[in-house]
Amino acid sequence: MPRHRGARAAAVIVAILLALAAVGCESAVSQQQHSTAPAAPGDPTPRGGDLRVGVLGDLSPKAFLQIGTGSMNGQVVANAFDTLIRYARDSLTVEPSLATAWQLAPDGRSLTLDLRTDATFHDGRPFVSSDVENSIKAYLGGPWTPQFKRTAAAIDEFDTSDPHRVILRFAHPLSNIFDLLDSAPIIDQNTLPALKAGTAFNGTGPFRFESWQPNSTVRLVRNEHYWGGSPALDSVTFVVVRDNQSLFTRLRTGQIDVADGLSYHDQQLVTQRYGFTGITLTGAESQEYVGINVTNPALADVRVRQAIAYAIDRPRIINDVFRGSGYTVNLPWPKWSPAYRANANTTYTRDLQKARALVSQVGSIPPLTLDYSTQGNDRVIAEIVQSNLAAVGIEVRLVPNDQTQQASKLIGGKFDGLWLLQHAFAQFTPSTLAVSAYPFNAAKNSSNYSNPEYSAAAEEAWTVRDSSSPEALAAYRELDEAWLRDLFLIEIGVVLRQVATAPSVGDVDWDRRNQLHFAGTYLTSPGKQ
Repeated sequence: MPRHRGARAAAVIVAILLALAAVGCESAVSQQQHSTAPAAPGDPTPRGGDLRVGVLGDLSPKAFLQIGTGSMNGQVVANAFDTLIRYARDSLTVEPSLATAWQLAPDGRSLTLDLRTDATFHDGRPFVSSDVENSIKAYLGGPWTPQFKRTAAAIDEFDTSDPHRVILRFAHPLSNIFDLLDSAPIIDQNTLPALKAGTAFNGTGPFRFESWQPNSTVRLVRNEHYWGGSPALDSVTFVVVRDNQSLFTRLRTGQIDVADGLSYHDQQLVTQRYGFTGITLTGAESQEYVGINVTNPALADVRVRQAIAYAIDRPRIINDVFRGSGYTVNLPWPKWSPAYRANANTTYTRDLQKARALVSQVGSIPPLTLDYSTQGNDRVIAEIVQSNLAAVGIEVRLVPNDQTQQASKLIGGKFDGLWLLQHAFAQFTPSTLAVSAYPFNAAKNSSNYSNPEYSAAAEEAWTVRDSSSPEALAAYRELDEAWLRDLFLIEIGVVLRQVATAPSVGDVDWDRRNQLHFAGTYLTSPGKQ
């Protein structure tokens, strides 16, 4: 009898332990289904603590205002500075920031913005209308080469006679004016030389710049006088991490709270196996693509470019490298874009027979180079593309570059043959892509491609008042036709960026430029790090 009672007791204990384990597993899964860890209902938001954010790459003052040239730059812009407006995550709905109201003229030739009266720079100086003019002129003046430079240059006149209202007058209607205002930070003219040197970042944002230790950390501290309310966090420390594996290790071992830039395999691992929270940055899609220098004699024949488009195994790249976090396309538009057309995205699917026939028509093709960045997933994708092209008789030699080299070649149009990168800007107003993004810009692009019809379509889309008008939609179709016909770049797929956080991190926000915003972020256990 005692043995039977002992056995029953042991069985009860095992059952309890199994139930607790099941609850723990359910809790971990529940955390993975939310983008943040919410505070308990009715409880005040916890205050305090230092949020440690791991990023790939260091601060680069020379590229500070260029979107997509380094995660650290974007994180500092997003948290130490403000823009005039912000887009909603799931649409191009304009929302207030430093501007509280706006009115676009019926002819599309001017925009009036009412400005906040309670915003100050970190040094205490009030934000006024002249700061808008000075910021846009500084945006144009260099040393930066920001992507919305053409849009900024089309602003002919600034009326700043009222310190809390600014009127922007344009050379012509600008369908993407709000894209510029969502992206260009308001900067302080008085400390502009120090900003260019990387010694001062005097914005109006929720956090103040405290220090930068090159190749180590950037530290921001709470702005107690922020117009949007004092942040919950005491500080944010951005930690420079050299590669994806180190980022994974630091997150797993508790050295950082947020990992921005994990490989998609590691992102899946930490969220599904180790209980970290995954955040998908919806509305901030990027596109993986193969760029082509059309002035290279080996690539000048469009049949070679068509063969490449037919040879690439897009589903494998999306499913294996990005773990299904995206979808294949032939055109750059995400599914929610007014320019998206599902049927146009099946023009080039993998067809080795067609690819080989095109190569046979062309004859002997010299070996091609394929440049890729050693940061992120592109080495694996480059090897897949290399194998895909070898299967149809095109030899490819891989050329690794660090992220700075890759960005420099992109901006200068210096790639010899093929290259692999991600582009953005299709998540903005559709007209922006062909007047702002380096790979697509009709005036000067990374492929050294030029076509009067393409330029005319880009100009037409850009200079309409209403970006969803029939005229605008017709122009987008003309751009689509040029991309599919001339193939100066080859889209692989739309990619959804992901970030991983510790379960103790709550309310991480983001914008359309893949920049994380921590004004409303908190740590549920701020004293336990």
